[in-house]
Amino acid sequence: MTAVVATRPRTGSGPRLEVDLGAVADNTRLLARRAAGELMAVVKADGFGHGALDVARTALAHGATRLGVTSLDEAWPLLELGAPVLSWLNAVDADFAMATARGVEVAVPSMQHLAAVAAAPGRTRVHLHVDAGMARDGADPSSWSLLCRTARRAEQRGEVEVVGVMGHLGCAGTPGDECNALGRTRFVWALEQARAAGLRPRDRHLASTAATLTDPRTHHTMSRVGAGLVGIDPSGSTALRGAMTLTAPVVSVRRVRAGTPVGYGHAHRTTSATHLGLVPLGYADGLPRAASGRAEVLVRGLRRPVVGLVSMDQLVVDLGQRGVDLGETVTVFGPGDAGEPTVADWAAAAGTIEHEVVTGIGARVERRVLGATHLRSLS
Repeated sequence: MTAVVATRPRTGSGPRLEVDLGAVADNTRLLARRAAGELMAVVKADGFGHGALDVARTALAHGATRLGVTSLDEAWPLLELGAPVLSWLNAVDADFAMATARGVEVAVPSMQHLAAVAAAPGRTRVHLHVDAGMARDGADPSSWSLLCRTARRAEQRGEVEVVGVMGHLGCAGTPGDECNALGRTRFVWALEQARAAGLRPRDRHLASTAATLTDPRTHHTMSRVGAGLVGIDPSGSTALRGAMTLTAPVVSVRRVRAGTPVGYGHAHRTTSATHLGLVPLGYADGLPRAASGRAEVLVRGLRRPVVGLVSMDQLVVDLGQRGVDLGETVTVFGPGDAGEPTVADWAAAAGTIEHEVVTGIGARVERRVLGATHLRSLS
């Protein structure tokens, strides 16, 4: 038998996501100090879930000079900020005419893309994109020399201006991995081939966040950082500050006996008499279901376990012997300053990466942006 203590939250309460632009500013300044050349702020996927315009504006004010996104649709809203914008993941039928007209720089990863860009009216600024060893985006090395020569002819005809060469490392999060050496070598070779074709790209960029922090050999004239802006370092080498805090009220509290089954499939049974708290957040809000039974939240200054399966709209927390008051705030994750779980903790519990957690928070969660004031200095 269970005793229901309360079943209704305080009026006006609900899940809330806070984005701390002060953390973005601090992270940007650190990354700008580490980078040997310019710093491009990558704000794809709505600024890694933190708000593309807010993150971009903050990064530009604290050391970044360029902006990067994947699609052209992501690029248009950023143009109001006045910084150069590069878009590097587009289908061959993308609106390259609009990109040219509005001054968006585009990546060219294939002969087909080059033909489509060259056919657009005007002179498009392009970055030739080489596959540096991931078999993903970028031109295969077997076609690279031809791509460079063809781009040079298009440049001479006034159809494009090759302003950059770019690549991406597949293992930068593990600095000692041999694939990084291959990527560096292939990128240098790609630059040599571009120069041999008569191209003179002023922007040469290979490093993302992890390589910017760990390997100066990858920096060239510019580094592209995205995850690092919001506090994620895939290399684990540097203390960046998390910019996202997720909280929610406890909407129901009940006393239960030992052996009480919890949630779908009775995936958990209480081992002793305890209090269970219901929190109105679930996988529809971006919390990974794979973290069920392994994640924790912060309640009254203590970490308490998530028990049972994370449901679509809710999760259950074992509150222990004392319980909590109805409507009290639970911190799901944050920067860790008060002992709360971090995004990294939730990612580890779910067997995934931090990027997936921060980009997955859904539209139902109220968002609040904190200004870039009272900034901390990171070393």
